[in-house]
Amino acid sequence: MRVAIAGAGAVGRSIAQELVSDGHQVMLIERDWAHFEPHTVEQAEWVQADACELSSLEDAGMQLCDVVIAATGDDKVNLVVSLLAKTEFAVKRVVARVNDPANEWLFTESWGVDVAVSTPRILAAMVEEAVTVGDVVRLLTLRQGQANLVEITLPHDTPLAGEPVSELVLPRDAALVTILRGGRVIVPSVDDTFEGGDELLFVATAAVEQEIRSALGY
Repeated sequence: MRVAIAGAGAVGRSIAQELVSDGHQVMLIERDWAHFEPHTVEQAEWVQADACELSSLEDAGMQLCDVVIAATGDDKVNLVVSLLAKTEFAVKRVVARVNDPANEWLFTESWGVDVAVSTPRILAAMVEEAVTVGDVVRLLTLRQGQANLVEITLPHDTPLAGEPVSELVLPRDAALVTILRGGRVIVPSVDDTFEGGDELLFVATAAVEQEIRSALGY
Protein backbone atom coordinates (compact mmCIF):
# COMPACT_ATOMS: atom_id res chain seq x y z
CA MET A 1 0.00 0.00 0.00
CA ARG A 2 0.94 3.63 -0.38
CA VAL A 3 0.45 5.36 2.97
CA ALA A 4 0.65 9.05 3.82
CA ILE A 5 1.32 10.04 7.42
CA ALA A 6 0.63 13.60 8.54
CA GLY A 7 2.95 14.42 11.41
CA ALA A 8 6.55 13.24 11.71
CA GLY A 9 6.87 13.44 15.46
CA ALA A 10 7.70 10.39 17.56
CA VAL A 11 4.34 8.75 16.81
CA GLY A 12 4.42 9.40 13.08
CA ARG A 13 7.99 8.17 12.72
CA SER A 14 7.27 5.01 14.71
CA ILE A 15 4.27 4.19 12.52
CA ALA A 16 6.34 4.88 9.40
CA GLN A 17 9.13 2.56 10.53
CA GLU A 18 6.65 -0.27 11.15
CA LEU A 19 4.96 0.18 7.77
CA VAL A 20 8.24 0.45 5.88
CA SER A 21 9.50 -2.73 7.52
CA ASP A 22 6.33 -4.46 6.29
CA GLY A 23 7.06 -3.42 2.72
CA HIS A 24 4.67 -0.50 2.30
CA GLN A 25 5.41 2.79 0.55
CA VAL A 26 5.30 5.57 3.13
CA MET A 27 5.20 9.34 2.76
CA LEU A 28 5.74 11.50 5.85
CA ILE A 29 4.32 15.03 5.72
CA GLU A 30 5.72 17.46 8.28
CA ARG A 31 5.36 21.23 8.54
CA ASP A 32 7.80 21.89 11.41
CA TRP A 33 11.45 21.91 10.37
CA ALA A 34 12.38 20.79 13.89
CA HIS A 35 10.66 17.45 13.19
CA PHE A 36 11.81 17.16 9.59
CA GLU A 37 14.45 14.45 9.99
CA PRO A 38 14.62 12.20 6.90
CA HIS A 39 17.58 10.30 8.33
CA THR A 40 15.32 8.78 11.03
CA VAL A 41 13.24 6.85 8.45
CA GLU A 42 15.39 6.84 5.35
CA GLN A 43 13.18 4.46 3.37
CA ALA A 44 10.21 6.83 3.56
CA GLU A 45 9.49 9.77 1.28
CA TRP A 46 9.60 13.04 3.25
CA VAL A 47 7.58 16.12 2.33
CA GLN A 48 8.02 19.46 4.09
CA ALA A 49 4.53 20.96 3.88
CA ASP A 50 1.41 21.94 5.78
CA ALA A 51 -0.92 18.93 5.69
CA CYS A 52 -3.92 21.24 6.17
CA GLU A 53 -3.32 23.01 2.86
CA LEU A 54 -5.10 21.48 -0.10
CA SER A 55 -2.47 22.58 -2.62
CA SER A 56 0.31 21.05 -0.53
CA LEU A 57 -1.49 17.72 -0.41
CA GLU A 58 -2.08 17.81 -4.17
CA ASP A 59 1.61 18.48 -4.81
CA ALA A 60 2.55 15.64 -2.45
CA GLY A 61 0.34 13.19 -4.35
CA MET A 62 -2.26 12.47 -1.70
CA GLN A 63 -4.61 11.29 -4.46
CA LEU A 64 -2.32 8.31 -5.05
CA CYS A 65 -2.50 7.05 -1.46
CA ASP A 66 -4.48 4.04 -0.29
CA VAL A 67 -4.36 5.04 3.37
CA VAL A 68 -3.89 8.33 5.21
CA ILE A 69 -2.90 8.47 8.86
CA ALA A 70 -3.42 11.76 10.70
CA ALA A 71 -0.88 11.38 13.50
CA THR A 72 -0.09 14.89 14.67
CA GLY A 73 -0.34 15.99 18.28
CA ASP A 74 -3.12 18.46 17.44
CA ASP A 75 -6.67 17.09 17.19
CA LYS A 76 -7.81 20.03 15.05
CA VAL A 77 -5.12 19.30 12.50
CA ASN A 78 -5.93 15.60 12.48
CA LEU A 79 -9.60 16.33 11.80
CA VAL A 80 -8.81 18.70 8.93
CA VAL A 81 -6.36 16.23 7.37
CA SER A 82 -8.93 13.45 7.65
CA LEU A 83 -11.67 15.51 6.06
CA LEU A 84 -9.47 16.63 3.17
CA ALA A 85 -8.18 13.10 2.56
CA LYS A 86 -11.68 11.66 2.34
CA THR A 87 -13.61 14.44 0.60
CA GLU A 88 -11.00 15.93 -1.72
CA PHE A 89 -8.84 12.90 -2.53
CA ALA A 90 -11.27 9.99 -1.96
CA VAL A 91 -8.74 8.07 0.12
CA LYS A 92 -10.17 4.62 0.90
CA ARG A 93 -8.95 4.37 4.50
CA VAL A 94 -8.38 7.25 6.92
CA VAL A 95 -6.99 6.63 10.39
CA ALA A 96 -6.80 9.48 12.89
CA ARG A 97 -5.03 9.87 16.21
CA VAL A 98 -7.12 11.25 19.07
CA ASN A 99 -4.96 13.14 21.55
CA ASP A 100 -7.66 14.39 23.92
CA PRO A 101 -10.35 11.79 24.79
CA ALA A 102 -12.84 14.65 25.19
CA ASN A 103 -12.61 15.18 21.42
CA GLU A 104 -13.24 11.56 20.51
CA TRP A 105 -16.88 12.21 19.61
CA LEU A 106 -15.72 14.38 16.70
CA PHE A 107 -13.67 11.65 15.04
CA THR A 108 -16.44 10.12 12.98
CA GLU A 109 -17.39 9.54 9.36
CA SER A 110 -18.66 13.13 9.21
CA TRP A 111 -15.04 14.27 9.45
CA GLY A 112 -13.80 11.58 7.08
CA VAL A 113 -12.44 9.30 9.81
CA ASP A 114 -12.74 5.55 9.28
CA VAL A 115 -10.80 4.54 12.39
CA ALA A 116 -10.12 6.73 15.42
CA VAL A 117 -7.29 5.67 17.72
CA SER A 118 -7.36 7.11 21.23
CA THR A 119 -4.20 6.15 23.10
CA PRO A 120 -5.58 7.07 26.55
CA ARG A 121 -8.69 4.96 25.96
CA ILE A 122 -6.66 1.98 24.71
CA LEU A 123 -4.33 2.16 27.73
CA ALA A 124 -7.30 2.33 30.08
CA ALA A 125 -8.84 -0.69 28.36
CA MET A 126 -5.59 -2.62 28.72
CA VAL A 127 -5.57 -1.91 32.47
CA GLU A 128 -9.18 -3.03 32.81
CA GLU A 129 -8.49 -6.14 30.74
CA ALA A 130 -5.60 -7.07 33.03
CA VAL A 131 -7.55 -6.87 36.28
CA THR A 132 -11.19 -7.56 35.37
CA VAL A 133 -12.76 -11.02 35.38
CA GLY A 134 -16.29 -11.55 34.10
CA ASP A 135 -16.90 -8.02 32.86
CA VAL A 136 -17.03 -6.81 29.27
CA VAL A 137 -13.93 -4.73 28.46
CA ARG A 138 -14.15 -2.72 25.25
CA LEU A 139 -10.73 -2.80 23.59
CA LEU A 140 -11.38 -1.15 20.23
CA THR A 141 -14.21 0.56 18.37
CA LEU A 142 -14.67 -0.46 14.73
CA ARG A 143 -16.46 1.18 11.81
CA GLN A 144 -17.38 4.41 13.63
CA GLY A 145 -18.99 2.57 16.50
CA GLN A 146 -20.97 0.03 14.46
CA ALA A 147 -19.12 -2.76 16.27
CA ASN A 148 -16.55 -3.21 19.02
CA LEU A 149 -13.77 -5.62 19.88
CA VAL A 150 -14.53 -6.68 23.44
CA GLU A 151 -12.87 -9.04 25.90
CA ILE A 152 -14.21 -11.18 28.73
CA THR A 153 -11.97 -13.23 31.02
CA LEU A 154 -13.47 -16.43 32.40
CA PRO A 155 -12.86 -17.07 36.12
CA HIS A 156 -10.76 -20.11 36.98
CA ASP A 157 -13.84 -21.83 38.46
CA THR A 158 -16.06 -21.09 35.47
CA PRO A 159 -18.89 -23.60 34.96
CA LEU A 160 -18.07 -23.44 31.23
CA ALA A 161 -14.82 -25.37 31.77
CA GLY A 162 -14.83 -28.40 29.50
CA GLU A 163 -17.86 -27.20 27.56
CA PRO A 164 -17.46 -27.15 23.75
CA VAL A 165 -17.39 -23.81 21.97
CA SER A 166 -20.20 -25.01 19.73
CA GLU A 167 -22.57 -25.06 22.72
CA LEU A 168 -22.18 -21.32 23.40
CA VAL A 169 -25.33 -19.54 22.20
CA LEU A 170 -24.47 -15.95 21.31
CA PRO A 171 -26.78 -13.11 20.28
CA ARG A 172 -27.18 -12.43 16.59
CA ASP A 173 -24.73 -9.50 16.36
CA ALA A 174 -21.81 -11.13 18.18
CA ALA A 175 -19.03 -13.51 17.20
CA LEU A 176 -16.30 -15.21 19.21
CA VAL A 177 -13.12 -14.62 17.20
CA THR A 178 -10.23 -15.63 19.47
CA ILE A 179 -9.43 -17.42 22.70
CA LEU A 180 -6.24 -16.37 24.48
CA ARG A 181 -4.97 -19.16 26.71
CA GLY A 182 -1.57 -18.75 28.33
CA GLY A 183 0.79 -17.99 25.47
CA ARG A 184 -1.53 -19.44 22.84
CA VAL A 185 -3.87 -17.74 20.39
CA ILE A 186 -6.71 -20.09 19.51
CA VAL A 187 -9.06 -19.56 16.60
CA PRO A 188 -12.07 -21.41 18.04
CA SER A 189 -13.52 -24.41 16.26
CA VAL A 190 -16.47 -26.63 17.18
CA ASP A 191 -14.08 -29.13 18.77
CA ASP A 192 -12.42 -26.64 21.14
CA THR A 193 -13.52 -26.39 24.77
CA PHE A 194 -13.40 -23.58 27.31
CA GLU A 195 -11.01 -23.50 30.25
CA GLY A 196 -10.88 -21.36 33.36
CA GLY A 197 -8.81 -18.23 32.84
CA ASP A 198 -9.51 -18.09 29.10
CA GLU A 199 -9.61 -14.58 27.64
CA LEU A 200 -12.39 -14.48 25.06
CA LEU A 201 -12.37 -11.85 22.32
CA PHE A 202 -15.63 -11.01 20.59
CA VAL A 203 -16.65 -8.67 17.79
CA ALA A 204 -20.08 -7.35 18.68
CA THR A 205 -22.39 -4.38 18.55
CA ALA A 206 -22.68 -2.34 21.73
CA ALA A 207 -26.34 -3.32 22.06
CA VAL A 208 -25.57 -7.00 22.68
CA GLU A 209 -22.52 -6.75 24.94
CA GLN A 210 -24.52 -7.53 28.07
CA GLU A 211 -26.21 -10.44 26.28
CA ILE A 212 -22.75 -11.92 25.77
CA ARG A 213 -22.20 -11.78 29.54
CA SER A 214 -25.51 -13.56 30.05
CA ALA A 215 -24.56 -16.25 27.54
CA LEU A 216 -21.40 -16.86 29.58
CA GLY A 217 -23.38 -17.17 32.81
CA TYR A 218 -22.80 -13.72 34.31
